[in-house]
Amino acid sequence: MTTFQRARSEEQREIRRQAILDVAATMLTEMPVADLTLNELSRRVGLAKSNVLRYFESREAVLLELMHTFLEEVLEELADQMATGIDPDLPPERRAEQLADVLSQSLSAHPVLCDLFGAQSAVLERNVSVEVAIRHKRASLDTLGRMDALVRRHLPELGDNTRSVCLLTMIMAGALSVYFPPPASVAAAYEADPSLEQFDDDLCMTLRTAVLTGLVGGLPRG
Repeated sequence: MTTFQRARSEEQREIRRQAILDVAATMLTEMPVADLTLNELSRRVGLAKSNVLRYFESREAVLLELMHTFLEEVLEELADQMATGIDPDLPPERRAEQLADVLSQSLSAHPVLCDLFGAQSAVLERNVSVEVAIRHKRASLDTLGRMDALVRRHLPELGDNTRSVCLLTMIMAGALSVYFPPPASVAAAYEADPSLEQFDDDLCMTLRTAVLTGLVGGLPRG
């Protein structure tokens, strides 16, 4: 826990604000999004809860900002991964397969981001002001546009379907992530009766199937 002196300058306020984000990011490596509380975040940062609320209006506002930070990092990775992992000389269907490989591997390697995706609409957007919601949605649209441009560069045949496929990819990453790993009782049930298991062994393979379905479905017929 870090003890802070009162922030008196804009620079000190930004340091304090970043410290809150850094601590929240560390907490998310230890616990799911649902378990991160403002009380525990405040304790670990070394600030009273009321002081944390001077920088972020709610825990949801903290988590939304972290989601965009993590997604920015993934987008930077994707640019390199797509450049090396997709052969431009292959036909569209084969490039779609390679693109599905890249997207599923990259997103599943960031389980915290997938957890945030899954909580976004049902939880994180429920306790924020209009101002925070506008900032969040603008950042989301900017990110979606950049992802659209990346995918379109390697699979231009998607055309106007590219944006929808990108959006659905992020939604599916969040929706599917809640199944991996399964709760202990469910894992035991699968072990006792493997026929009960509905998905592949891990998030990456399951997400790949979903992403590839969207990509191929978005390609022009004939």
